[in-house]
Amino acid sequence: MRLLALAGARAESPEPRAQSRSPVNLPFELFIALRYLLARRKQAFISLISAISTLGVSVGVMALLIALALMTGLQDELRDRIVGSAAQIYVFKAGEGGVQDSSAEIERLRQVPRVVGAAPVIIGQALITGGQNDAFGTIKGIDPRLEPTVTEVGAAIEAGSLEALDRPPGSRLQGIVIGRDLATKLGAFVGDNVTVITPEGTLTPMGMLPRSVRFEVVGVYSLGLFEFDSAYGFVTLEAARHLFNRDRVDFIELKIDDIYRAPAVADDIRARLGPTYLTQTWAELNRSLFSALWLEKYAIAITIGLIVMVAALNIVASLVLLVMEKHRDIAILKTMGSSAKSIRNIFILQGMVIGLAGTVIGSAAGLALIHVLDRYRLVRVPIDVYQITYVPFKLQALDFAAVVGAAVVICLVATIYPSRQAAKLDPAQALRYE
Repeated sequence: MRLLALAGARAESPEPRAQSRSPVNLPFELFIALRYLLARRKQAFISLISAISTLGVSVGVMALLIALALMTGLQDELRDRIVGSAAQIYVFKAGEGGVQDSSAEIERLRQVPRVVGAAPVIIGQALITGGQNDAFGTIKGIDPRLEPTVTEVGAAIEAGSLEALDRPPGSRLQGIVIGRDLATKLGAFVGDNVTVITPEGTLTPMGMLPRSVRFEVVGVYSLGLFEFDSAYGFVTLEAARHLFNRDRVDFIELKIDDIYRAPAVADDIRARLGPTYLTQTWAELNRSLFSALWLEKYAIAITIGLIVMVAALNIVASLVLLVMEKHRDIAILKTMGSSAKSIRNIFILQGMVIGLAGTVIGSAAGLALIHVLDRYRLVRVPIDVYQITYVPFKLQALDFAAVVGAAVVICLVATIYPSRQAAKLDPAQALRYE
């Protein structure tokens, strides 16, 4: 009370906000709000509740930033791995059972705006057997010179080379490049032999026999995506034609300069080249995966955001208790000329100080933890479930701004009811029994 009397005595007009200043040149309402937050021994319980409210806001903001960074990092990492492992647009020819003149089609597709790479593909399923084990996988027939212009397989080679698929004339065995996880499972690495068995076999008096061809492993790659590293083998187009008994390529795969323009480029291809050209984009192939990740991201954000709501309820409770504790001081302020607006602003500022302090502390702690978790790759996940070995953390500026803004707004809303109750306090009623 003595503090309030001192603050009121310094006023030179009935409106303290207009001219009164604290000894440290703070606005009247902010000065009173800060002194209430730093309550003395008699109001230590109120100060404790305010500290708990600040801690709650900090924990909520920090947890929300980390969760959004985790989900964004997971989405971006999977997108980059998928786009690097496979093409961005696939082009098929309807009614022809494949692409008959792949060279001419590639030249035609290269003329489409935004297309920066094109390569032919023959693909099929096979049983691959090695020295220790066998596995079902996908055999992809490629042109070793054109494939690196569309995917990152060439840059992902860990041993051997993609160019080694082009065997010199007279070679006893054709070459195959396999993923690191597949090589580990088969026990076959560069220089070893594997046998590829396909259902497209040869008709004999004993029936249809599967076709079996031996290959020499000439390269081992690691794209970082378990789906590819554990199941894909690359051979030349000629080898794939023989394995699957096909005389034309299955489709043309394309790379464009902006992966997010893939749907527009696909539409442009059909408009330019005709309805016989069918297209499929990387986004269409992985729509269910990224839809699930997007839904999970915002479900987690909403769930963890409830922590901030609980902290806001603590702010309401602390301000209500403060109004009940300081009803006599509020009455004295009003009798000294303070307006209802000034009283309301005191408690709004007190709640905002709690909210801003918690938001700043939580943001700083969240950014620090995100940096540590991402740099040292501390969150490891099963590769056969999530396709990657660790979860990267990436916080987008928009997500950061949304979290900080939402926390401040929630804290501001939490101050409305207590501040209005304080502003409505009747001085006569408050001082009647004092």
